Amino acid sequence: MNDKLQQFINNAFKPYGDFPARADVEQELLANLTEKYDDLRAEGKNDEDAYQLTTESFGDVREIMEHVAHDTEKDQQVAGDATRFRATALQDADLADSNLAGGNFSMSALTGADFSKSDLHGATFKAAALKGANLSSADLTGSNFDSSDLTNANLEGANLSNATFKRSAFKGANFASTTLDNADFKQSDLTEVSFDGLILQGTVFDGSSLKKATFKGATLENVSFHHTKVKHTDFTGATMDKVTYALLKGVKANLENVTVQ
Repeated sequence: MNDKLQQFINNAFKPYGDFPARADVEQELLANLTEKYDDLRAEGKNDEDAYQLTTESFGDVREIMEHVAHDTEKDQQVAGDATRFRATALQDADLADSNLAGGNFSMSALTGADFSKSDLHGATFKAAALKGANLSSADLTGSNFDSSDLTNANLEGANLSNATFKRSAFKGANFASTTLDNADFKQSDLTEVSFDGLILQGTVFDGSSLKKATFKGATLENVSFHHTKVKHTDFTGATMDKVTYALLKGVKANLENVTVQ
């Protein structure tokens, strides 16, 4: 079935050609689809029904690619020559402590790049390959990482307020001491990620995978978990408002050791 799902993804992206993050994005999408398929089979669905429901959950690939296939008018209006980074190979580049506000890094290969302490507010990283990148202590307010690979990325101390991370991959990423007010992680893979001790206000995790993720001792205020996989998520010692508690209870989270305010 893995081969069949891989072929489904290949066919979905075929009209859009190659871009630096394509292999990484496809890999994460395959992992998500495979996990959903396995869950459906475990629920008693037969092969055909499980495959059909899994592929239907994928949605329209145009929603992913509409932001990354071509420059938008807004991209063209970015101040200076910030768009020069689009679809560029910058693996292991040293861009620490740089002023890159509003820069467009969409579809770029940025594996292992160092953006620590840089000003990247309002920057665009759609469908970028950022595996192992260093974004620690960076200003990423209002930035857009739609459909990017941030596996093992270091985000420690970064300001991610109002940032968009829809359909992105974060397994192994470091979120220690980050600011996540109103950050949007819809449909992202946050497997095994730690949000321990953080204060999350208005953060959105709708449709995301939080398998083995942890929120130990975290404070959650107006955080959204619609259609989110939290069965194996650890909320031990977390404090949350009544609405967040109700949402988590609705998606069958284990809330035995939380405090509701």
